[in-house]
Amino acid sequence: MNEKVREIEQRYRRTDAAEFSIGDTVRVHVRIREGEKERTQAFEGTVLSRQGNGSNETFTVRRVASGIGVERIFPLSSPNVQSIVVTRRGKARRAKLYYLRKRTGKSAKTKAKDIQ
Repeated sequence: MNEKVREIEQRYRRTDAAEFSIGDTVRVHVRIREGEKERTQAFEGTVLSRQGNGSNETFTVRRVASGIGVERIFPLSSPNVQSIVVTRRGKARRAKLYYLRKRTGKSAKTKAKDIQ
């Protein structure tokens, strides 16, 4: 990759992001602008996937709200993502958990990871 591009990406890369992986339950605090007002909204759900690298990395979070599955894709280095808090560590044996989309109830959860 070009050295100038790498230098510019390094400037915008987030270093304070929480360490999380596939299957974890995270709470993402997002800054939302509505006209002149600005507020923070939390989106909590299971991480289905992470893709990309460097400043282009994104992750997909899924939650079920009122019986309807809602997924959002967040850029990891976005200035609108204020913080990422890991609320539960999940055990996953796949790189992408897209199969959870077809499941409901308890089968749509990931097992908790044993923390030693």
